[in-house]
Amino acid sequence: MAQRVTLRKRQPYNTSSNRRRVVKTPGGRLVYHHLKKIPTQPKCGDCGIGLPGVPALRPRQYATVSKRIKTVRRAYGGSRCGDCVKSRILRAFLVEEAKIVKKVIKSQQQQKAAQK
Repeated sequence: MAQRVTLRKRQPYNTSSNRRRVVKTPGGRLVYHHLKKIPTQPKCGDCGIGLPGVPALRPRQYATVSKRIKTVRRAYGGSRCGDCVKSRILRAFLVEEAKIVKKVIKSQQQQKAAQK
């Protein structure tokens, strides 16, 4: 028959914060080791994929690591992925181009109206 294992903490419920693993000690006893929560990788705010270059840590650990570990040296680094930044830059450029084209067309129409 299997040996019984008693909980080490007071919380008896099977929650995500109370995960445990059965470990055999050098003395031959079975004991519970309480496990920490699995960290999740920071996600891109636009598309939702995990940000490459930024480690997956628990929120409190981000306070102890330096800024260069938490970010990427790029515009929107550590907040948006490279593809989303690329599309944002392209969209901004095309919007500005459209404004310029609109202004040119308007000036050409004014010239035509002045000639008639």
